[in-house]
Amino acid sequence: HVQLVESGGESVQAGGSLRLSCAASELSYSTACMSWFRQAPGQEREWVAGIYIGDSSTYYADSVKGRFTISLDGTKRTTWLQMNGLTPEDTATYYCAARPEGPIVVGVGATCISRRESPYSYWGRWTQVTVS
Repeated sequence: HVQLVESGGESVQAGGSLRLSCAASELSYSTACMSWFRQAPGQEREWVAGIYIGDSSTYYADSVKGRFTISLDGTKRTTWLQMNGLTPEDTATYYCAARPEGPIVVGVGATCISRRESPYSYWGRWTQVTVS
């Protein structure tokens, strides 16, 4: 049974940084995609960043590219999301999600990017990020 536990969210001032973590258990680490989603008040949940555990390929939404960095710890059981240059638009509830099957096949390629929640079958509870 996969369990994901997020931590690291808090209130910060604009321009500040935070590092979110997602600790995973009982996951097939060689093939999984790990991603962060976020949901702002009154908005749909959106995909933010992803990483393929198999080769550490990373993927980012345009809104965070260059500011956020997703990575794995040495054990590959924790996924980090380093967030720099935070703005009020980053205020949201952040969720960690896992897709044990690995990248989603799209055409002739595969990716951890998903505009829908459904390809990700395991979810953490949430961690709140507030930027003012």
